[in-house]
Amino acid sequence: MSWRFLRAFSCPARIIAAVPALLLLVAGLVALVAGILVLRTFGPSYRVGRLLAATPEVTIAEARALAAGPPRYVRVRGRIDAGSEFEDDAHRPLVFRRRRLQLALEGGWVSFEDQRERVPFEIRDGIESIAVDDPALDVGLVVVPRESVGTAADVIDRVPAGTPTDTAVRLRIEQISSVEHAIVVGVPGLDASGAPQLSAGLGRPLVLTTLEPSEAMRILTEGERRRPMVATGLLAGGLVLLAVGVVFGVVEMLA
Repeated sequence: MSWRFLRAFSCPARIIAAVPALLLLVAGLVALVAGILVLRTFGPSYRVGRLLAATPEVTIAEARALAAGPPRYVRVRGRIDAGSEFEDDAHRPLVFRRRRLQLALEGGWVSFEDQRERVPFEIRDGIESIAVDDPALDVGLVVVPRESVGTAADVIDRVPAGTPTDTAVRLRIEQISSVEHAIVVGVPGLDASGAPQLSAGLGRPLVLTTLEPSEAMRILTEGERRRPMVATGLLAGGLVLLAVGVVFGVVEMLA
């Protein structure tokens, strides 16, 4: 049997042997894409959660030093502090409160009334502090909300004209107390007076949570467990398939 004859059969054999590795790589990529698509069904909450988990953390002193330099997106921790506060119904000292009336429409809850009460506040760690640009807080505010649900008939004088009276209406209240600790994610910069502050920037929102990251994720997913578990399974499975596919491919190349 000639060497050419053996080579003619060995090349197709190598190609056939390489097919499982290719299939594993393709399956891994598909699983990763599917996992990302499932996470994106959470809308802006997915991005906030990702930023909260992945942004590098610095000290407040480091954040103040960064305020005068090129913009960087960072995370800091500290105690909320303010020169003055206002009280809620339970006499808790607050620095920020947001009340929203929302209609249940086909795309989800849509705000038609948004009211804010606030006093200037900062994040403090020891003697170091940095102000928070709270007017920039929007989707990045992650706290335990207080909610009550009724119908448009309950606030008929406040809902948009033409709203059916049986449409579900939700009152959502989010507030920040001066006795809490917080994680703030944003871009250090200088305010109009030249003082350091954390705000939105670089195309990313200002994020503030008074919760630990794991609890903040639960709020962002609105307590739903199935979709996050499915997404986690797809992402983990995709990474495993890619790793195994690469190993198989290397083995086949060296064989």
